[in-house]
Amino acid sequence: MERVKLDFPEADILHRQPLSVRITDMNYGQHLGHDAVVSMMHEARVQALASLSLSEGDMGGYACVAADLAVQYQAETHWPEALMVDTAIPAPGRRVIAVYHRIRRVADERAVATARINLMLLDPATGRPAAVPAVVRECLEGAA
Repeated sequence: MERVKLDFPEADILHRQPLSVRITDMNYGQHLGHDAVVSMMHEARVQALASLSLSEGDMGGYACVAADLAVQYQAETHWPEALMVDTAIPAPGRRVIAVYHRIRRVADERAVATARINLMLLDPATGRPAAVPAVVRECLEGAA
């Protein structure tokens, strides 16, 4: 199967979150585990949204959920290396907000992982997907 490379949208970076590899983030291969990568991206996303006065639980009156996640690994990282998570959010689609993360080792700037998560907003009354509200769209489009 051919691997399609995720292109990280540099122009849409809105937040950088410093993190470090904790000993509990290591897997049996003695490098950063997939579960820890997903958790680090979640932390960075929450911090990025908070910097815009948004939260995953209230995006213009709607909660957001992960619709899908793609992660590509470029390098290993180990305890206790310092990392930087770049978060980029291009202009949202009608019903989906694509969030990109790039985890880099601070020491050599090498990319460790690149990811895209598509967030979908849900109407709390119906549980059905909702359009991205204008207030959220304006907030995200004005940030990058």
